[in-house]
Order: sequence, then structure tokens, then C-alpha cells
Amino acid sequence: MDATSARRHDAAVARDLDCLGLPPENWPAVVTGPDGQPVLDVLVVGAGMNGIAATASLIFKGVRNTALIDRSEPGREGPWLTYARMGTLRSPKTLPGPALNIPSLTYRAWHEARSGTEDWTTLYKIPNELWAAYLSWLQTVLVLPVRHRVQLVGLEPAGHLLRATLREGDHERSVFARRAVLATGRGGAGGDDWPPLVDRALAPQFAAHTNDPIDFARLRGKSIAILGGGSSGWDNAATALEQGAARVDMYVRRRVLPQVNKGRGSAFPGFLHGWSALPDAERWRLMVYLNDVQAPVPHETVHRTLAQPNFHIHLGCPVQAVHGDDQGVTVVLANDPQPHRHDFLIVATGFRVDARAVPQLAAFSDDIATWGDRYAPPLELQRGDLARHPYLGPGFELTEREPGRNPTLTQIHLVNHGATLSHTAIASDIPGVNIAAERVSVAISASLFREDIDVMRRRVEDFDEPELAGTPFFVPTPARDRS
Repeated sequence: MDATSARRHDAAVARDLDCLGLPPENWPAVVTGPDGQPVLDVLVVGAGMNGIAATASLIFKGVRNTALIDRSEPGREGPWLTYARMGTLRSPKTLPGPALNIPSLTYRAWHEARSGTEDWTTLYKIPNELWAAYLSWLQTVLVLPVRHRVQLVGLEPAGHLLRATLREGDHERSVFARRAVLATGRGGAGGDDWPPLVDRALAPQFAAHTNDPIDFARLRGKSIAILGGGSSGWDNAATALEQGAARVDMYVRRRVLPQVNKGRGSAFPGFLHGWSALPDAERWRLMVYLNDVQAPVPHETVHRTLAQPNFHIHLGCPVQAVHGDDQGVTVVLANDPQPHRHDFLIVATGFRVDARAVPQLAAFSDDIATWGDRYAPPLELQRGDLARHPYLGPGFELTEREPGRNPTLTQIHLVNHGATLSHTAIASDIPGVNIAAERVSVAISASLFREDIDVMRRRVEDFDEPELAGTPFFVPTPARDRS
């Protein structure tokens, strides 16, 4: 790393922000909570790329009384160094990342400052560890108010405010906030999708989800079954074999793997900006199509896995049941009477979206509107998993199942995977991160201004810097008051 170039780059960021007048002074009114103390304007939960972008965008709009928390250690936010077990990002290196339309904040600028232009030119895709380092740098260079090792336990209404219960070590405390942004990634929208045919009691001894911490060293010399043929399943298959597993068998329901990444084909500005303006029926129809065709495994991941001699894929083999005993697991296929024995099972069935099942939202769960509450699709397009998606407003805010019953929940903004049906994947994938940050920060800024309009008006009325002082037309304040 070129330390001198890195320092010059940090200075260039500071100059860019100064030239843009960022950040401006804090402007929202001071609001006190039930304890008589000033409350936060916004609590942002999750310091990964969406939390970073949302927090910075709020601060750039003068909403500076904002706190950013993450339950992880510094540098371990998001999936990049934990359950994202691919070697590089799947996205092209040219995506700007959470740069908020400031060139010096892009990944490319950061990479070139530390490793040189030639290294950038020869780079194929961004390694996970470099992306994680870049996100940590953003937290630092933007002086974001982040606190690590702090977990949100729950949100609940407190009059016109939100009460957030936070856990730090063994200590819990409450803070009050006017708004909350849950930038909690894919897993924060409802948790892992663990199919009913797999007993959760098998974990952690004989089973794990791809999103769990897995001790692959313990699986050396073992036979591993993988349920599901998506990208995370292949990543885990490759990782297990690279770390010494004796054999990996992947069971896939489909006879043919998906071939075309429609998500990449839809990652253009019109799609990302325009999705939320579509009628409900059109959003639903498009999402059903995208969900049904699914995304293919990246070719790099396939080649990485096939480089291991002991990988076996079983296409067109839906799993009917999984049984466990004190020796391992037995996989029973719907089309094969012969049981298949394995030492360990990795469940690769992705994430579940269900805002009513998010533990931190338990106080609001009965009142959260879902797409199932708002839209009735034709019979051929009915999908139970999509019906559970939260029906979000234009600024990612939760909406009420019955208007007026629990209005405080509209002060919670879901900038995570749960926003996909309402806003497309701008809150979970890199191409849309800047759009999501701008959208939620504009919405929160506008709502705070509406809420504070009496204070805003008084500020304008009290503003008294005479423009004509020093000219023949200057009139002192008392005379102006009498005119």
C-alpha cells in the first residue's frame, strides 16, 4: 500500500466535501424524550454499505443528529468476511459503490490511491477483503458516528417517538429516536429460509445454513450434503472441498440450472429509479418473473467448484426428507428410494422475507402491512413468499395494515432485502446503493421538516441580518417593526 498516496487521497476527499459545502449545519428541531433529554433524529442500524450510504446521505442533508450502530467488530460488518464465501464480489469492479456521486469516494479512487492505476487496470473483480477494507475506510474518512458491538434488541412506540433497546455486551439501555433506518442486509428482512423438511435441532452438530458461521476445519475428511443449487451453495461446496472435505454432494430440484442473470440485465438507471413508480400489479408481475427464472451461479464460482475432484451435483433431485441420528444425516430424495448418508448438511436455501417475523419489530408485527394485505394477484401469479413482503412507502417506510392503528411504525424505514418488492433490489445489491441512500434520506429530511414546520417558520421569522446595512437605505430594526 502506498501510504503517501492514500493520505493525498484522504485530503482530496476532504477538499471535495469542502467544495460541496458538506456537511451543512444540523437543522432539525431539538426534541426531548420522556426522560427530558434530547433524542436522536435518526438511528441507523447496520454499518455495512447501505448503512454507511444512508447515514452519510442524511448527514450531507444536515440531519446530523444521527447515530449508526453495528453488532459486529470493526471491519466485520456485512457478509463479506463471514458467510459470503466467494473470493470476489459478483458485481463488476466498475460500479461506484456507496460513493454518493462523489468521485473520490468510489472504490476505484480508493483502490488506485493505495495500489496504483496499473493494479486497478489488471484487477478482474474486487476481492471480498478489499471491499470490506474500503467500507471501513468510508466510515473513517466520512467521520461517521458509528458504534460497533452494539445490537438492536427491539423497537417500540413511545408516544410520537421510537424507543430502541440496545445491547452492548451484557448491558441493555434505551434510546429514543424520531426515525429508525434498518440497513440490516439480506438476513435482516426475516432471517434464514430454513425448509420444514430439515429439523433445526440438527444444527450446529450435523447441519448449518450457508449464512451461519461454519467451522470447515471440523469437516475435513467428512461427507457433506448441500441442499440447494444457488450461488451460496456452490460457494460453500468449494470452500468445504478446498479445506479438506472428502466429498460434497449437491442436491438440486431443477433439472437445468438457471442460465441468464436477469438481475444484471435490469441493473440500469431506469429500472432502479422507476420500479417503485409502477402500479402494484406490474411490480408483482415482474417480481414473479424474476423469482421464477432465478439467477444463475456465476461461471467463476462453477469453475472454482469443479476444480475440486470430489464434487458431485445431482440435478432434478428434489429432497423429500432429511433424517438425523448421532452419526450424521440421511437425505431421502423424492425420485430415488436409496437413502444417501452424509456426515453433515449445509442448507443453501437463501433468505426469508417476512417483516412480521423480524424479532426487533415484534412490537409492531400485527400492524405491519404486507403485499398480501394490499394486492390480490390473479391465481396464476399467486406466490405465498411474495405476499409476506412488507408493503413499503416511497421512502422505504413501513405502512400500517389499518391506517391510524399504530402510526409510529411509519417512522421505521426498511433499507434491507425486505424492500425488494416495493423498491426493487436497490437496498440489497451494489448497483442501487446510492439510489437507496438518496431516497431514504430525502424522505426522512422532508418528513422531519414537515414535523418541525412551526420551529422552521420561527427561525425564518427570527432571522435578522439586514442586507442593506451600510447603504443609504438601511432601516434599523425598531423602525422596520413599525412599518
